[in-house]
Amino acid sequence: MMRLELVKRPQRSMLFSMLSPFIAFALTVTAGAIMFAFLGVNPASALFTYFISPITEVWQLHELAIKAAPLILIAVGLSVCYRANIWNIGAEGQFVFGAIAGSFIPVMYPDLQGPFVLPMMLLMGMVGGALYAGVPALLKARFGTNEILTSLMLVYVAQLFLDWMVRGPWRDPKGFNFPQTVQFNSSAILPELMPMSGRANMGFVFALVAAVLVWFLMSRMLKGFEVRVLGSSPRAGRFAGFSMNRMVFFAFMLSGALAGLAGISEVSGAIGQLQPSISPGYGFTAIIVAFLGRLNPLGIVAAGLVLGLTYLGGEAAQSVLGISDKVARVFQGMLLFFVLGCDTLIHYRIRLVGLGAPKSKAVAKLEEAR
Repeated sequence: MMRLELVKRPQRSMLFSMLSPFIAFALTVTAGAIMFAFLGVNPASALFTYFISPITEVWQLHELAIKAAPLILIAVGLSVCYRANIWNIGAEGQFVFGAIAGSFIPVMYPDLQGPFVLPMMLLMGMVGGALYAGVPALLKARFGTNEILTSLMLVYVAQLFLDWMVRGPWRDPKGFNFPQTVQFNSSAILPELMPMSGRANMGFVFALVAAVLVWFLMSRMLKGFEVRVLGSSPRAGRFAGFSMNRMVFFAFMLSGALAGLAGISEVSGAIGQLQPSISPGYGFTAIIVAFLGRLNPLGIVAAGLVLGLTYLGGEAAQSVLGISDKVARVFQGMLLFFVLGCDTLIHYRIRLVGLGAPKSKAVAKLEEAR
């Protein structure tokens, strides 16, 4: 009998490391064309509708900015977690909780107006997202709980809490029993970038600023060096005097704050009120964005635009071609699969070995280290 074995390459190719996202995207497009053919749709027409048609008008570029802004904000925060080898999978919940916390002022005090209202909302959204992310951080640092499970389970808690709030305490008494809050007043709405040409708002600016600031943090500051050291070698980090527990709180709460900012920006910008569903899955899609951008905040900006385009393309394909909206999720899933697959083959080579054959040196050293 034979088995496949992954053997770490002594030196990875820098060329293929740079080309990996583009190769993954090309493979995704190829697989998508095959999928459309099986669905009985002309692949060329479907791909044009999916990737080109949604960005042929100026107003459509504004819609792309609206879709990309929360993806970029959330993914930039997640990149810090993942570089530190901390697996925050609950950004969707932090997004929702940030939206709830930031909406407190316009919902509870709908007549309150002034230039201070919006900054307070944004700050409260960031604090709400950070505190919600602090729960799995505390459980991991204090009890050693798996952060993947706790952060993921808290997503459903946040979604159910939002649903209860808009159907109960925060439901608009004049809303004909629809599960939604009152419409935010003008002081609680994010200003549009170019009101005469589209709906894009300041949320996209927040995303770009966050990407630049986190890039500077990771590449030019001691804290970024600490993140990289603890992520690649916790033992070396401990020798350097870095605390893994403090890093857990830092990474989780920074990630949660940016997710919370994305949440309140989405609600006060594109939606204008709280309702049972405020996200099509931005928190989960942002994981793909983070890896497609190679955990680099500047690369994440480009990746966020690409994944934002899949949302617009999915909507266009649904209306023009009659395809299910689940096709967009399939595209996103395939993209993540090919990104991870390409990265794996860049770092490892596949070796076919027999079960009775001698172990490779890499496997022997790994078992000896254990």
